[in-house]
Amino acid sequence: MEIYIKLFEVLFPVFFVVGIGYYLGKKNPNLDTSFITNFGANIGSPAIIFYAVATTGLTFEVFKSYFGYYLLAIMGFSIVGIIFLSILKKDIVMELPPFILPNTGNMGLPICLFAYGSQGLGVAGAISSLIILFHFTLGVFLASKKFNFNVIIKSPSFYAVLISVLFLYFDIEAPNFVINTTMLLTYATIFLILMSLGIALTRLKVFSFNKALISSIGRVVFGPVIGFGIIKFFNLNGYAAGVLLIQCSMPSAVLTYLVGSMYSPKKIVDNIASMIVVSTLLSFVTIPIIVFISLKYFF
Repeated sequence: MEIYIKLFEVLFPVFFVVGIGYYLGKKNPNLDTSFITNFGANIGSPAIIFYAVATTGLTFEVFKSYFGYYLLAIMGFSIVGIIFLSILKKDIVMELPPFILPNTGNMGLPICLFAYGSQGLGVAGAISSLIILFHFTLGVFLASKKFNFNVIIKSPSFYAVLISVLFLYFDIEAPNFVINTTMLLTYATIFLILMSLGIALTRLKVFSFNKALISSIGRVVFGPVIGFGIIKFFNLNGYAAGVLLIQCSMPSAVLTYLVGSMYSPKKIVDNIASMIVVSTLLSFVTIPIIVFISLKYFF
């Protein structure tokens, strides 16, 4: 019974805040979320990366290891995505991002935080930093079919990752005022991006449900399968393994839609939007199962 109570404690806050966003989005379809987007990209995400990576007791070795493990997971996601897109006769380049870039930030970070505390947040932050970097590098490359180095240079999150890694590598203790500031920004950002996810679900439309459902299965079902395979192959255990499994099970990231809308044709963007909506809805069923397994076997 205790594990079910813990499961409820982990998931209820996340789904409740997403529900607030969904309610607000339905109540006011013209609600302006540009502030949340700009705040999250330029201030919130860098703060989350630094706080999660540099102030939660995470070591450089653990950061390096799980950064690498998730890189292997992304390779696995890529193979699954290419297979599914080939079967569905879709663009295997421009429509690959929602397969390989899961929502490790909006949903993954708070779930790992509530499940495993600050230690879980640290490992989740290491994984999320990789995804954030890929959104503005590999994600842009796939969406536009060309590489733009300026996107990296202008990304605050890129510098947040570099600074965080330096703090870890040289074992530098962050000043209290920096810890307190980034902590406030982290929790504020988590609330805002969860709420914005709910709002986004009221705006993104499903254009081809059957194909979106098949693609979404590739994300929320095969994702945790790949994560579990990595855990078994490398004989991982403890809370960090649980975080890896949870982060592999996340639905497609909303940011893949935003990046796609800037660089890809409308038909591609519509397909990405469809996959985000359906995979997120499916995750409301699959995530409780994955979190239950994680709490039961990896603690």
